[in-house]
Amino acid sequence: MVDSVSNSVIDGLRNNPTAQVNTQEESGALGQNDFFALLTQQLSFQDPTKPVENDQMISQMTSFTMADGISSMNTNFADFAASMTSNQALQASSLVGQKVLLPTNTVRGGGNGEPISGAFNTPLSAHNTQMRIEDKSGALIRTVDLGSFEPGKHAFQWDGLDENGVPAAAGEYSISLQASVGNKATSLPVSTYSKVKSVSFGANGAGLTINTNNGSVQMSDIEEIGEG
Repeated sequence: MVDSVSNSVIDGLRNNPTAQVNTQEESGALGQNDFFALLTQQLSFQDPTKPVENDQMISQMTSFTMADGISSMNTNFADFAASMTSNQALQASSLVGQKVLLPTNTVRGGGNGEPISGAFNTPLSAHNTQMRIEDKSGALIRTVDLGSFEPGKHAFQWDGLDENGVPAAAGEYSISLQASVGNKATSLPVSTYSKVKSVSFGANGAGLTINTNNGSVQMSDIEEIGEG
């Protein structure tokens, strides 16, 4: 077997300028040419009275082929992963300027009366649905009666005005929905739209982050892409 080649044989290979062994000093790995050169030397140094059995030689070649195949597969997978990362980065960059729906009821807005929109789901018919907007301190800014909804996903919007019709100050707000669902008072889960400002990439394109006007999120956090 290859492991049985003596140190003197390997030393001879290193000192023999005609030996076809690529030491691959930079990587420290043996390649296909190195293997066959070692195999040739092994055959030339074998005991004529005890030649290497065919099955032993085949076993050596099979082991090397498998190792070489795994190495090639790892390289190909790394290239594939790099390609996937590039495609993801390209897709993410196209989100800049778009609105994305995120599973959070906290938004930044106000100051100019710009509408803030979102969506909610109700498993059953919802009645007497009311939207409450509170500022960061928990103070109530406005309540809006939204009416009744059939089961499913529905959109909502806050026009950015307070109870007196005055634009709310710029800041952080939370939006909650209360409704009668199945004759029970229920809080409905809320998602809100945020505008994508930029996309950040980590080392080698990894760690993709979507930066919105309501904070940074991952691509997997996005529920839906809306109009800019």
